[in-house]
Amino acid sequence: MNSGRELPSLSIEELEDMSRRCRINIVKMTHEAGAGHPGGSLSAIDLIVGLYGHNFLRIDADDADWEDRDRFIMSKGHASPAVYSILNEIGYLSEEDLMSFRTLGSVCQGHVDMKWTKGVDFSAGSLGMGLSFGLGCSLAAKMDGSNRTIWVMVGDGEVQEGEVWEAAMAADFHSAGNLKLIVDRNGIQNDDFVNVQMEVGDVASKFSSFGWEVIEIDGHSMREIRDALDKAKSINHSPCVIVAKTVKGKGVSFMEGNPEFHGKAPNDDELRIALEELS
Repeated sequence: MNSGRELPSLSIEELEDMSRRCRINIVKMTHEAGAGHPGGSLSAIDLIVGLYGHNFLRIDADDADWEDRDRFIMSKGHASPAVYSILNEIGYLSEEDLMSFRTLGSVCQGHVDMKWTKGVDFSAGSLGMGLSFGLGCSLAAKMDGSNRTIWVMVGDGEVQEGEVWEAAMAADFHSAGNLKLIVDRNGIQNDDFVNVQMEVGDVASKFSSFGWEVIEIDGHSMREIRDALDKAKSINHSPCVIVAKTVKGKGVSFMEGNPEFHGKAPNDDELRIALEELS
């Protein structure tokens, strides 16, 4: 670490409470905007909280642009409310920033954008690009002689994109041991369930066949998340992927497993119910 302020390493209970607060902000900011993607943000947030909250991601709490920081690439960039909620927790964004979500000129745009938001390392757009970008960052770190680690998150619908597998093949070829991937395997994509749109099959076996070290977990068990991140961090001979089984809309009863809330904000009554369940 450099001379800046290091984030504390939180206990399992503290991480779970942070996830709850983030979930509250996810539903609040999408409700305020009347738009956004709550479902995939809620499925991913436990994994993101584990990464930031237990200090697996090496960053400077006082300097978001520290050159030698680890990188977090949110390839499924529509799940921006999850990213913004954790950046609020570590002090990079304010509550006012969160509630300006998706408004003109806000630092919290609909998709994550590194030009707008402090603490964001990737500008997302079309799905499938983040792993390639992350591989470039990992190779750049090796060329720089830096020990920074690159973490990438993709959705399971996103792994239908061919570019993901080109990057996976190249990562193994280049022995990118500083590249770590998290697959949010929630089973739902934009229009329907993944197995209806185009089933991606045994994702873990596919990555294994591409030469990756594979870890499979329950993506809502904070203890499993912590242990998997710790194991992934220790692997340096090859790229590593954590395939996390998650629930779309996790934590809000009417959003859980519901494709409707991939890209739909809660209305007033739904917000009230969600906040009651998350309190």
